[in-house]
Amino acid sequence: MKVSMLYKTLPLFFAIIFLVPALLVVSHHHQTSLFSHPQLQQIKVLFIGIFLEALPFVLLGVLLSSLLQIFIKDAWIRRFSPKHPVIGVLFGSMLGFVLPICECGMIPVVRRLMLKGMPVYIAVTFILSGPILNPVVLSATTVAFDAYPEVIWSRMGLALAVAAAIGFIIYVRSPKNPLKLSLDKVQMQSDALPFHQHTKTWSSFFVHAGNELIDMSKYLVLGAFITACIQSFIPREQLLALGDGSLSSYLFMMGFAFVLSLCSTSDAFVASAFTHAFSIGPLLSFLVMGPMLDFKGLLMLLATFRIKFVIGLCLLVIVLVLIGSVAIDFLY
Repeated sequence: MKVSMLYKTLPLFFAIIFLVPALLVVSHHHQTSLFSHPQLQQIKVLFIGIFLEALPFVLLGVLLSSLLQIFIKDAWIRRFSPKHPVIGVLFGSMLGFVLPICECGMIPVVRRLMLKGMPVYIAVTFILSGPILNPVVLSATTVAFDAYPEVIWSRMGLALAVAAAIGFIIYVRSPKNPLKLSLDKVQMQSDALPFHQHTKTWSSFFVHAGNELIDMSKYLVLGAFITACIQSFIPREQLLALGDGSLSSYLFMMGFAFVLSLCSTSDAFVASAFTHAFSIGPLLSFLVMGPMLDFKGLLMLLATFRIKFVIGLCLLVIVLVLIGSVAIDFLY
């Protein structure tokens, strides 16, 4: 690794951690004529609240992801891959507690695991459940919905049910190689990765963490800003009309999650802002749909797997998340 690359990344890494929140707080206390309009003030207050609440969990997810990327060998995981399908699905569903990787870095890791022999159904189960069923996301969801514990456990339960069901469906269909490229070509690309991805040094750790934090923070900033705008400009009555329990409320929140493409370590804070307008079902459709299938994730899936496989996977996610969310809404 070049030392200059580290020097370029570290300032950005620490700027996001310390300077961005400081600037947001300072701007909150020093009003200017440009932002003196009440609605703009409301947007700024909501944006700062969402951003500052979610940033520590995004940072924690980045550090854990970077530690796994730099210091943990994929071969160590392969040795524990079970052979029985039931145990394999449960293993893939619970792997997120051992490898708490956000969906932003999930696809490259899973592709490497598949190249080392992990079965397709376990890998896909991990792709779907890992971004939700991990300690970082559980902690973030607990903080965001501390007054609504039913949302916390319903999110985890629905994510487990959807991921396990899709894992069993893929096992029955038994696709031999859903990867878009042949295994040989993907292996050649893996061998040709930049040098910093093969070195096990603290310098490469900080470079990877800095790049991850920069990449994930832009989605957090965009999502927090759009959410603040929606709450400020869309009348409460219209939001309540969308959340009246009809099918439109579920489709709206699922589409909202797909478009925002938030990291799973921060989406709970965005969803918690809609507790006044939506029942538990639409909130769950947002909290489960987004980490399993969003815009940026779809692009990564299309770049990795065959189109036919991705289309089938997307349809399964949409249908099962919708059915599960409606069912849980009836229970409460």
